[in-house]
Amino acid sequence: MTALALLLLPLLAAPAWGQEIRPIAGPEGSTLMTRVCRGESPAPSPLVVINHGAQPRAEIRPQLMNPPCDAEPVRFFTRAGYTVALPLRRGHGASTGEWVEGFGPCEDPDFLRVGRETARDIQAVLSALLGSPGIGAEGGIVLGESAGGWGSIALAAQRPQGVAAVINVAGGRGGWAGGRARTNCAASRLIDNVAEFGSTARVPMLWLYAGNDSFFGPALAGALFDEFVAAGGVAEMTMLPPWEQDGHYFFYGDGGSLVWGPRVSDFLASLAPRATARR
Repeated sequence: MTALALLLLPLLAAPAWGQEIRPIAGPEGSTLMTRVCRGESPAPSPLVVINHGAQPRAEIRPQLMNPPCDAEPVRFFTRAGYTVALPLRRGHGASTGEWVEGFGPCEDPDFLRVGRETARDIQAVLSALLGSPGIGAEGGIVLGESAGGWGSIALAAQRPQGVAAVINVAGGRGGWAGGRARTNCAASRLIDNVAEFGSTARVPMLWLYAGNDSFFGPALAGALFDEFVAAGGVAEMTMLPPWEQDGHYFFYGDGGSLVWGPRVSDFLASLAPRATARR
């Protein structure tokens, strides 16, 4: 989900059963407001951290709020037995701290820096929640969409402790360059940078893109994936069918989990044998 698609719901509304808004200490003294959604089971559960896209428009960023616990992707994971964390990164919504996700001029973007800054916020949430009451210390899943997906790739390069897998949904930066669909700022640099992340990423990853993504179309998504795995990254990729008018938004779309859910379920089920083999 891009930041524009973040649901604008009252941040401190009376919580439903199994949810809370938790302030988490982030980088540079920031506070990352994080919605935590729990399933029905009282037993400790593994964690999924779902990470949103970036919002470049300064006048909109303060209005952004965490998706609710009854959002379709959240229910998909809580019904599967996970606790879901939905953080707002620095400079978004009620989270404090400077917004650090601008990549600079389109002709000379710094995709590495912004990916690593996004990863810092994700890591802060992982460090605060993994092993906390009701949440397992291992078996965590990091899922990022759009800019959150790019940050999740950057996090995978750091081999985060307690994380069993990373799911990249429509990830990248620099899309819609010059206001044109499927046009990217310095696409060759984005490809080179993803190879740098792949050179150290060893956590299993699933990459999901839709065939009509207006930000990162099949050719660019495929090139990013090929460079990532060629550099040593451990990943598998599925190109999903076109989704409505713009496949960039399929993750939070109504009925979207019917499209991506089976592939995600298969991927998560495959992790247990891999973990056994590593022991």
